[in-house]
Amino acid sequence: MTDVLHPRRWGALTALLVAEAMNLLDTTVVQVAAPVIRDDLGAGPGELQWLTAGYTLPFAVLLITGGRFGDRFGRRRVFVTGLAVFVLCSIACALAPGIGVLLAARVLQGAGAALLVPQTFGLIKAMFTGGELAKALGTIGPVMALAAVCGPLTGGAVTDAASWRAVFLINVPLGVGVLLAAPLLREDRSPRPPRLDGTGTALAAVATGLLVYPLVQGNDGGWPWWTWACLASGVLLLAAFAAHQRRRPHPLVEPGLFRGRVFPASLAGSLLFFAVMNGLMFVLVVVLQSGGASAFQAGLSMLPWSAGLGLGSLATGLLLVPRFGARVMRAGVVVVLLGATAMAVLLRAPGPQVAWYLAVPLLVAGTGLGVFTVPFFGNALSRVEPHETGSASGLLNAVQQLGATVGVAMLGAAFFHAGTPAGGTRLALGVAAGLLVAVFALTYPMLTRRAASARETVPAPR
Repeated sequence: MTDVLHPRRWGALTALLVAEAMNLLDTTVVQVAAPVIRDDLGAGPGELQWLTAGYTLPFAVLLITGGRFGDRFGRRRVFVTGLAVFVLCSIACALAPGIGVLLAARVLQGAGAALLVPQTFGLIKAMFTGGELAKALGTIGPVMALAAVCGPLTGGAVTDAASWRAVFLINVPLGVGVLLAAPLLREDRSPRPPRLDGTGTALAAVATGLLVYPLVQGNDGGWPWWTWACLASGVLLLAAFAAHQRRRPHPLVEPGLFRGRVFPASLAGSLLFFAVMNGLMFVLVVVLQSGGASAFQAGLSMLPWSAGLGLGSLATGLLLVPRFGARVMRAGVVVVLLGATAMAVLLRAPGPQVAWYLAVPLLVAGTGLGVFTVPFFGNALSRVEPHETGSASGLLNAVQQLGATVGVAMLGAAFFHAGTPAGGTRLALGVAAGLLVAVFALTYPMLTRRAASARETVPAPR
């Protein structure tokens, strides 16, 4: 990093924001198109869940390693490599002849995103200083909110107008444009590059795979013995990973992060909260289209959810956090729970139309999501030492993505287990409510006295 302002920093920032938006856009457009893909390729319930989980799982597992690659080999170089992989895999998804090839391309696409996303924060810090740095970081939230709103609508419209294959091509021109703009970025790397931990990465990857795979596939097979063996093996390998990290001179995860209660509780809360956020969206899109709604009608039905997320984030950052501090996280969890409860009460057999009767509950739940997420990351990092910030930010983002994978697996399993769309949705909402109660309980150890009363917020790590 240098104190000399980069002359092309604003054009470079635009390219970075587009790349950030591509990741969220890809997740939301594919979720809307997933039921159409299932019908066209003859995919089963487990394969339908893997359309999302196959992307978020490698993304989560490799996110910290991707950040270390940037430290060691140069953030711009790793950013361009990840973006190229992402674009090529998007094309492969669009051309996939069957569900197996499509899922394999999704896994590689998630790995490309894991190289791409961790570099953004460091590249911004390499080009901006002082007040301009705060402004640059402040642009990330609105762009993400816009992508969240546009994703379901765009995915539904493109699927109906063309095909599900065209959905995967949406990011191709955006990605090519960012690749062409890559020379605007300033190269940046750590002055003391950390050593890579291949063994730790492998242990984390295999452990999380053993935990997630039976959650997705277990319901199809009636939960045979091997699903429980996989879960037990995953827990044991996570323990082995923790022991390995304690012995490493340059670990993937700084052991000092777990010396207090705030950061560990935040990791658990992040896992559960983002499981609810992503799992509910998956279930709602599937149930809407199971009743005959088109992909665009399903995306339009989810618009209040996305709008609430954007409005809740904006109001919380500008008004609530400056006045009440990180305590508003608790209010956010309660608001999401109220929205989910209202959905369960109002839910009826879905039909081939826009589900406007769910607009208010979806708006309420989305608003709660925004209220929680804005103060969450800053509070989670409130007790982290400066030399631990990179590891903590990467771990928080990795757990967030793992939560998305677990949420699709758990709520998807509950939905498909019930047998009927309405019954499955209510069962999934019940599971989500239980997870939200656990998150609310975790907000007490999450909050420190200083953080809970703080009158400022910290930009969320990317």
